[in-house]
Amino acid sequence: MFDDDLNRYGPGAARLPPPTLRRSRRYCRRLARRHYENFTAVGFLLPRRLRQHFANIYAYCRWADDLADETGDARQSLALLNWWEQELRRCYSESTSATHPVYVALAETIERFNIPLDPFVDLLVAFRQDQRVSRYETIDQLLEYCRWSANPVGRLVLHVGQCHTPERARLADSICTGLQLANFCQDVAVDWRRGRIYLPQVDCRRFGCDEETFARGECTDAFRRLLAVQVDQAEGFLRAGTPLAERMPPGLKLPVALFVAGGLAILEAVRRQNYDVWTRRPTVSKGEKLRLAVRCWWKSHFLPRAGGEGGK
Repeated sequence: MFDDDLNRYGPGAARLPPPTLRRSRRYCRRLARRHYENFTAVGFLLPRRLRQHFANIYAYCRWADDLADETGDARQSLALLNWWEQELRRCYSESTSATHPVYVALAETIERFNIPLDPFVDLLVAFRQDQRVSRYETIDQLLEYCRWSANPVGRLVLHVGQCHTPERARLADSICTGLQLANFCQDVAVDWRRGRIYLPQVDCRRFGCDEETFARGECTDAFRRLLAVQVDQAEGFLRAGTPLAERMPPGLKLPVALFVAGGLAILEAVRRQNYDVWTRRPTVSKGEKLRLAVRCWWKSHFLPRAGGEGGK
């Protein structure tokens, strides 16, 4: 599917008249639903007026992610990411107009919410880094990666919610970093197959887990201890950012709370499997997702509104 879209809309595609805004919006919604299984459920919880805008942002991220990971060639991916950034900058240029359906739709979102260029460009830093770096020596290096790969998404949510403040941004960064670290724990096997390890090398050595351990896919006692530390660390970031939910505008309290709860549920799934992420990828069942949604709805519905934090 990615190849079809790249052939149709990529840098080598035939130059056709730009798609209409209506068609571009529909394309972004379809892309979000096709690739992100939770988008329909989460989208339903969002204020109706914001659903399309979140789909537009997701479509931007999805394309960037695919350009980075689906070509199988680092040099080609870097070239495509450069093209993608050029297209992004067209959205911010008064002298040109967007021609890609994602950018036709995204331009409306950027203008409507006065979103700065930085968070979109920051995400591309991480996607480029993935083409050059496959190991991280320390947790600080990994957290610096999260600054580019995850935290900009939270900043974008705040901009669309028209509630971006330094304090909210700090809390959003903590949540997004925690979600990214949780994903690293969940996807150790997936990342290894792509040639990457997103666990600090200093911790791998401390617990005696060399690359042969990863190559064998063995869930040894040493690996369990290694992953337990990473799971606990991810949980710490998620819980530190939890107060953000109560400081969001009413329509975004529940989605933010649900994302935090979902990240914690992933970490609990890793623990339930006794940290064996090699045999089976830890996931959260549909029933558990429903229970999380109900629980978060209850809390957000009856949560007192923090004074002075309901809007800008």
